[in-house]
Order: sequence, then C-alpha cells, then structure tokens
Amino acid sequence: MSTTTIAEHAADRLARLGREYDGIEFLRAIATGELPSPPVAELIGFDIRDIQPGRVTFEMTPRLEHYNPIGMVHGGVTATLLDTVVGCAVHTRLPRGTGYTTLDLQVRYLKPVSVRTGTVLATGTVVHLGRRTATAEAQLIQESTSALLATATSSLLVLS
Repeated sequence: MSTTTIAEHAADRLARLGREYDGIEFLRAIATGELPSPPVAELIGFDIRDIQPGRVTFEMTPRLEHYNPIGMVHGGVTATLLDTVVGCAVHTRLPRGTGYTTLDLQVRYLKPVSVRTGTVLATGTVVHLGRRTATAEAQLIQESTSALLATATSSLLVLS
C-alpha cells in the first residue's frame, strides 16, 4: 500500500469516526492515541498539549522543513497552526455529529519564528459560539520565554 493510500485511509477513517464523538471527546481521543492524529498534524508536526471546553493548546517545534526562502518558518505554517487551534477550540464546544469550517482567518505576525525559537505553543479560545457561526482567537508564544509571536482571529461556520 502506498504512503498516499495509507494517508487517505487514515484521513477517511478519522473523519468517519469523528461523527461518533462530541467535539471535546473527539480531540481527547486523538490526544490519547485512541484515534489517529490527522494527516496535517503529522505533516507539520504539531501535537495537542491541552484541551478544555472552549480552549485548546497545541505545541510545535519548528524544523528546517518549515522554512521559507528567507530563512524563517513560512507564514503558512504558522497560519495553519493558528487555524487549527481556533477550529479545535470551537470543536470542543460542539455536540456529536456537528462540524465546522473556517470562514476567514486573520493572522498578525509579530516576531519571526525559526528553529532557534524552540517549541512554540498555540492557544485557541472561543469568543462566541452561535447556532450557525462562531468566532475564536489565538495566540502563538515561544514556550521558553512566553514571547508573543503571532495572533489570529477567525470566524467559523457551524455545520450540523
């Protein structure tokens, strides 16, 4: 079986099984290894650090593979991590069988991120959860110094 076929199988299985959990249970099952990590987490290299209702924290250690041509972590990697935590924060508040998708994401890059930065923590928090839309915000900090590296705000569509 090819790597692509394995990833497709894992992604399909995870999406199918996800409908059987409420949002916070689903994320906790991934964190404990009961369910596999999503392919994007494997690709970029982030892990769940903490899960609470309406709030999640993920960690990532920057790698050279994340770099853009000017010698720092590509903004798209940072944006992906921030998009993930705002979405997952909303997911922690959703009932079984309910999903979400990002409507918009605004990222503010405050300091460059590199391998010298070390582990970064991205925390997403729900600001508002309605029946059809949600808003959330996120912060990316350097774990060793608590320096604020980037922030994000997002609107999300709730899919029932």
